[in-house]
Amino acid sequence: MRHIDHPGQAAPERFAAVPGEAVPIRFVLEPGLTIDEAVGAGMRGSGCIGGFVEFRGGRCDPFRYVMPAASSDPRYVAWYSETFEPDGPVNVTRACAIVGVRDGKTFLHCHGVWDTSEVRRMGHMLAPLSRAAEPIEVAGIGFRDATFEAMPDGETNFTLFEPVQYAGKGSSMTGRQVLLAKVRPNQDVSLAIEEICLRQGIERANVYGIGSLNGVRFVDGTRVDSHATEVQIRDGHFNRDDGRGQARLNLDVVDINGVITSGQISRGENPVCITFELVIEEIGQ
Repeated sequence: MRHIDHPGQAAPERFAAVPGEAVPIRFVLEPGLTIDEAVGAGMRGSGCIGGFVEFRGGRCDPFRYVMPAASSDPRYVAWYSETFEPDGPVNVTRACAIVGVRDGKTFLHCHGVWDTSEVRRMGHMLAPLSRAAEPIEVAGIGFRDATFEAMPDGETNFTLFEPVQYAGKGSSMTGRQVLLAKVRPNQDVSLAIEEICLRQGIERANVYGIGSLNGVRFVDGTRVDSHATEVQIRDGHFNRDDGRGQARLNLDVVDINGVITSGQISRGENPVCITFELVIEEIGQ
């Protein structure tokens, strides 16, 4: 499997997962607010401190985003493009945001697909620089006693989300386990999800999240050879029906040239580049 050398020492534990007291959430982003302000207000109104939300439509104006790019700085194996500033409203076709805390404030790590006045694009939404131009409904899973906290990462030299749990009662979503998780570089994302679920005794789960992969291999033979990509899970599942357990992930991917590719990825062939952040929701039989 492909391997990328980061400048810092690799952490011995290659993924992390914590359970949380989780609840389904649904709220409306108020027009005029920046996306991070609006999501933060919705999370507080739901009594949650972190989690996952999904956009399916909604106009933003202004809207700012970046795409993955190569790095000219040896401290980083990849970086971001210049900031794109489309003219006029942008319609968010679909986006996924991991919601956590940075410097004591609500912070979003958000990847998605959107339509500008000229073309469809995908990338990393700059939530503090983008505003809701209309009421936008979002839905997801919120956590009352756990969140993702932005921390310096010695391996990659980035500031990255880490799942953290505070004192609480554990998951309350119909008695099922719900996990916040992170996968570190050079680990196949599907195999890591499988190991997380197996360790937690989960038989079946829905999997949500975003991250970056070092190239992507799809089950139909399609390849993305860019070492830096931005990724969102369109549809993710884990099943233990075969005794061992297998993750099945359908992704949207954008490479450093702005090319968007979508489909089911191959198990065991898709290593994380920088990070992959997940919410794993156990489901009934």
